[in-house]
Formats: sequence, structure tokens, C-alpha cells
Amino acid sequence: MSVAEVLDVRELLEPPEDSSSISDLSASKKGKKKAKKKSIADWGFPGHLTKEEGNIYVKFRDEINKRGGEIKNTVYSFSEEEGEAYCLTRWLRARKYSYADTIAMVEEATEHRSEPRSHDYFPDATSTLGVDPSVFISQYPQLYSGFSKDGCPVFYSQTGKINITGIECITTVKSILDYHWHIMQHDYRKRLLGFKQDNPNFKRFECISIIDLAQLTVGQLNNRTLDIIKKQSFNDSLCFPETMNKTIIVNAPRFFAVTWGLIKGWLDARTVSKIEMFTSTKAAQACLREYIDEDQIPSDYGGTGEDTDTTLRKANKISGGMSRMVTELMYIRSYQTLNLTIAKGEELEINVYTRGTSGANFLVSESPSKKTIVEEVAVIHTGVDGSDPNDLTMMPTSVTLTEGGRIKGPLSVRIKGQTKGGVFGSESFLVVANFFEVENSED
Repeated sequence: MSVAEVLDVRELLEPPEDSSSISDLSASKKGKKKAKKKSIADWGFPGHLTKEEGNIYVKFRDEINKRGGEIKNTVYSFSEEEGEAYCLTRWLRARKYSYADTIAMVEEATEHRSEPRSHDYFPDATSTLGVDPSVFISQYPQLYSGFSKDGCPVFYSQTGKINITGIECITTVKSILDYHWHIMQHDYRKRLLGFKQDNPNFKRFECISIIDLAQLTVGQLNNRTLDIIKKQSFNDSLCFPETMNKTIIVNAPRFFAVTWGLIKGWLDARTVSKIEMFTSTKAAQACLREYIDEDQIPSDYGGTGEDTDTTLRKANKISGGMSRMVTELMYIRSYQTLNLTIAKGEELEINVYTRGTSGANFLVSESPSKKTIVEEVAVIHTGVDGSDPNDLTMMPTSVTLTEGGRIKGPLSVRIKGQTKGGVFGSESFLVVANFFEVENSED
């Protein structure tokens, strides 16, 4: 196949204004800034290759087809429906069209995928996390909502609301990383292929990410949080290269804005061109509308689409039949309480998660009468199958307080947790109250 044949895909895109290599683009100071930004964004895509890049493309394609097997499955991680030209150029762009470096990357990614591949990339999200995904998302709100004008799924990560202590009460780092494999190979892949089926001309298997830093504090950016983010990012950059269409950071606090000014200096021009940052949601409106139609933008981000809280509630109801969820992270030194109201036609289920080795007793009573509904239940983490209870690689303990049956509304209840240890130290307990609608409930 000739280079000319390889580049027949030009007809699918606008002709390039500049066919220079990425290094030439980075060095050039000619032309308008907007045109240069566009050239940087288009570099390496079908229809925008130099002759040398086209030759490397052919060599890479032939090698992948010759090897086949898991090497080919690694490259076509979202299936061959993505299309040869757009799929292969993703990998080549990731290594700046160095043939040797791209082959080495594919080989490393194939090895990296071997363990999750043996588990079919963890199709059951609940067993993977060790908890219903809705509980995990309550501690780290994130969701897909709508599509961009180009057909890319739009992902919202409310990173400013991440509660790393709450996450540690319910799961492990490995389980989170396994769950990320589930998201990429089952959820995200399904969204891409579904849109492709409805829109056959869709070719760029990419994602737009909205990173919301509202409520972010310096304390949240500790080593435990950054370790999870770093490992997920490594996984994506190695095994799913060049799938970031655009990242829009909103509600960036001042301390992060200053840090970002330094970080930009460490990144290449193409990556920087894909990231924009704003100090508020309102300030980001024009940028969001440039890439996403108004009816695809959630109302809490300035559009007319369904707000993210409603989308998350619907997802919870579909996955577990819940109508709503309330979570409370209790830091118990002596005792702590949580008051809840169960509406008419609702039933309440209460679960408590912890790594606390001293533990606490939990009592559920009516409010304000204090009539006992659930007798004291001890919640203490003793380790898994004789393991060290302080081993963070092992799953924490979960206890269902309403083991005898859900509590029916209408009713106000009080959950009290009282330490089983001394008052000189506190332990963390995540209380998860799941509310279920009951059809044809009696008065």
C-alpha cells in the first residue's frame, strides 16, 4: 500500500494548513497563534501526515497485522470498529511517530494488560470494588453525561469533593485500579461503540473531561490521593494513548492556578493546547459551549441538560434500586450521631464501613423518643482471614445494621456510634444510608 493510499483519508478532514512535523511546529514562531494551535492539534492525524510519517504508519500497521494476537488486541482495545487509520495514529502520536518507541510501548502495554485481561477486565463492578459503585462515587463523584459536538463522551470528575478517608473505609487501591479497567473496557468502550453504531462517521475515539476543583483543599492533595490519580493516569497513557480530546478545568482555586503555571512548563505544546483552566463554572461557559451543545451540558454547569446530581441518583436507582443515598463519615473519638428522616413510602437500609481496629458500637433509635429500633451492633475491623488489620491492601470491614430488615417510614431515626476504644484517638467509620421506594406501601 502506497503512502498516497494511506493518506486517502484526507477527504474525511479539512486539508492541513501546514504539514510540518511536530518539532517544526514547536520551533516555528510564524503565522497566527490560532492557526498554529490548530496545526498542533491536528498533527499526526489521518490527513495531516508528512511523507515520512506516512511511511512509518505503513510499517507500524504491517507489523501489528503480522504479530496479531494480543499485540493487535492491545492496539485495538476499543475493537476494530474504531477504524485502522484513527486507531494506529493514536499510538504513533503518543510516541511522536518513532517506530521503535511505539512498538516498545505496545509491547509494554500488552504485558501491563495481561493480569486484568485474565479477569476479562472485571465485568462486575460491585465485586471488583467490594462495594456498590454508588458508594465509591459518593466519596469521589464522577460520571459520564452527554456527548460533545464531535461525538466524544463527556466525563465529569468532581475532584474537589474527593474524600480519601471515606474511600479507604470501603475499598483498596488495587480494587480502585481494577474498577478503572472496568470503566475503560466495559463502560467507556460501550459508550464509544454505541455512538459509533448510531453515527457511522464517528472516528475519533476520544473523551472530553471536565475536572471540577470546587472545594479542593491543599490537604486533599496528599500522597494517598495522588498515588491513585498517578496510577490511573499511567494506565491510561500507556494502554489508551491519545484518548484525551480536551480537558477543561473549572473552579480552580488560587493555589492550584499558581501551580498550573509551573506545570505547563513541563508539558509539550500539544498537551497544553488540549487543556484549559478557569476559576469558575461561569468563566468556563464559552469554552464549554465551543465543544458541547447546550442541551448536552448539565444545568449545574450552565447548560440545559440534566444536572449531575440527578444523573447520579438515576444511576444509583438503576444499579441498586435506591431512590437516594446519604453518606456520613464519622470520626469517632467518644461518640457521634447522625439523624435521618425516612419519608412515607420509603425504607431505609444502613451499612457501616471501617478500618478501625478498636471499633465502635452502633445503635439505631427513633427520634426524638429514643425508642430502640436496632440493638447495639459492634463494627470493628479485625483483618481478612487472619491478615494484619492494618494492611491497606486487604478489604476493610462492612456491617449491615439493618440485618433484621429495612426500617419503614415515615419515621425519624438517630444513628449513634460510640467508641469501643479509648478517647485519646479517633477512628473513621463511613455510614451509608440507602433509601428505597416501596410500591403500594400501607399507611
